[in-house]
Amino acid sequence: MHTVNIHEAKTHLSRLVEQAAKGEPFVIAKAGRPLVKVTALDAPAAGQIRRVGFLIGEIAVPDDFDRMGSLEIEQLFGGGA
Repeated sequence: MHTVNIHEAKTHLSRLVEQAAKGEPFVIAKAGRPLVKVTALDAPAAGQIRRVGFLIGEIAVPDDFDRMGSLEIEQLFGGGA
């Protein structure tokens, strides 16, 4: 892994980021002292991203879902009689 100073990193940021994305991380240093390490993220590719709604048609929610157990809840918390 190579080290670059801040000035060089600012000057060649696009190239350095491209290299890091390809698996060649680097360190940015200030006055010879390492400050940060730049490395690629393990993010999924665009085609691998799962979207909300991927189970549409696979699960059925009953119409009374929001009322299920309401009698028991009322009894537990003193509602009703």
